[in-house]
This record gives sequence, structure tokens and C-alpha cells, in this order.
Amino acid sequence: MIRFTKMHGLGNDFVVVDCMETLPAEEKLPALAKALCDRHFGVGADGLILVLPSRAADFKMRIFNADGGEAEMCGNGIRTFAKFVYERGYTRERELEVETLAGIIRPRLRVRRGKVARVRVDMGEPRLARSEIPMKGPDQEKVVGERIRVEGRRYEITAVSMGNPHCVLFVEDMERAKVEQIGPAIECHDLFPRRTNVEFVQIVGQGDIKMRVWERGAGETLACGTGASAALVAAVLNGLSARKATMHLRGGDLQVSWNPEDNHVFIEGPAAEVFTGETRLDEDI
Repeated sequence: MIRFTKMHGLGNDFVVVDCMETLPAEEKLPALAKALCDRHFGVGADGLILVLPSRAADFKMRIFNADGGEAEMCGNGIRTFAKFVYERGYTRERELEVETLAGIIRPRLRVRRGKVARVRVDMGEPRLARSEIPMKGPDQEKVVGERIRVEGRRYEITAVSMGNPHCVLFVEDMERAKVEQIGPAIECHDLFPRRTNVEFVQIVGQGDIKMRVWERGAGETLACGTGASAALVAAVLNGLSARKATMHLRGGDLQVSWNPEDNHVFIEGPAAEVFTGETRLDEDI
């Protein structure tokens, strides 16, 4: 029997499992994620989040995509994580340090009447060298407006890592972008040894950006915090946006800024709890 909480950040939804005292067997975690995230036979979600103790920070977050692969970080996920630990009484602090595979991430909680309404997250510095994304090619070279061939056509891409890989394409009309065709083709392109998330970005105006995202291991999702961060950085690098913007995602709006003083990217948006429950899984998991 597994107790869980269903949560989301702008429609990017997660099954959150409290592992502060007991952790499922390591070798079973990929299968557990696939089973819980299955929208027909499980709870249904874009990813599984494990809430863990940490020796390096206040807490540790592990996140697995719906396909069972472990992700380095998730901007929407860490907002739901921060809401969970605060509202479950694990902390009274409103500024947290959370250990992730992408390093220590620092969410700041906006609390109203004892509930977390919004969370501002210091996402750290964007990584732009090919070797940091990672992407094949000269190690220290940046990827800004580079042309690649996908599905018989050439696309200009800008690549950014926010602790996880992102490939950004600028399009004239976000709604007409071939996300379900081009997204998976770029996700698994030979240039990206760990695969990549793919953002389809439409510039509406200075500080006003629309975006759809194809997430590695999950498919198209309603929102992606690291993807919104990468999209703003890519827009700035291509001279298309100011350093602060409202990102309009399918699940709602996210405020994103890239601070020139310390080079850090910040996102701010809501997190929500949907329901709690228990589920039984096959004995093999």
C-alpha cells in the first residue's frame, strides 16, 4: 500500500510520496514511477516526486518521469515539493534548500493563511556550453541559432541547461507548431546523448512569451518550470526578449527573470494540492 498526494504546478502534475521515514527499494523506483503515473491503470501524472531527508540541505527531492527515467530537476515539481513539506509541518521556514540531482535549489514560499499560495525559486545559473547541456560538438561552444535537420526540415535551435537539457525553437504561431511530431524527434536526436526537453516558443512582445513544451520522458505537458527558464534565456541570447517576462504556458502563467547581477534565473508561480489517497500495486513492483 502506498500513500500519495496528487499535486500540480500550472497543470504539470505529480504523484508525491512521503519518504521521510521509508524509501521504496531503489531498483523498483523506475517501475513504481511508470505504474503510478499511468493515466489509465495508475493514479496518473507527468512524474513521481519522492520527498526525502538530506544531509546536504533541508530536504532532498527525487523526480522520475512517467516513463520511469529519473530527471535532474523540475521547476514546477519543486514548487509542489515546497508546498508539501511546509503544509505537512516538516518545516516552518519560508526559505528552503532542497537537494536535487541538479544541485541545491532554493525555493522561497509565499504563505497566506497558513497555506503556500506561490513559490519563488532560484533556479541557479543557466549552463550554455555544449558539454554542460550535454550536446555533441566542441565542448565549450554555445549553441545559439544553430541549424539542425529534423524530419526532413532544418530548424534553428538554441540549447540551454537548467540542470537538465533543453532545446528551444522559436516559432511564429505556437498553436500551429508540430509539437507531437517534432518534439519526440528532437528529444531523441543523436546530438543529445541524454535526450532533451524541447520548447516551442512564440515571442508576443517584450516581456510577453508563449510556450509549449515536449518534456523528455513525459511527452507534451501543460507547463515546465525549467523549460520556461531555458526559453527566456534563449530569447535573451537571440535578442528577442528583455530579461524579465511573463511566460504563457498551456496550464497558466509563470513569471521568469534572468538576473544580470548574479546570472541566476528565478521563476515564480502557484502550486496546488488536488487530493490524497492510497493505492495497491502489483507485487512485482
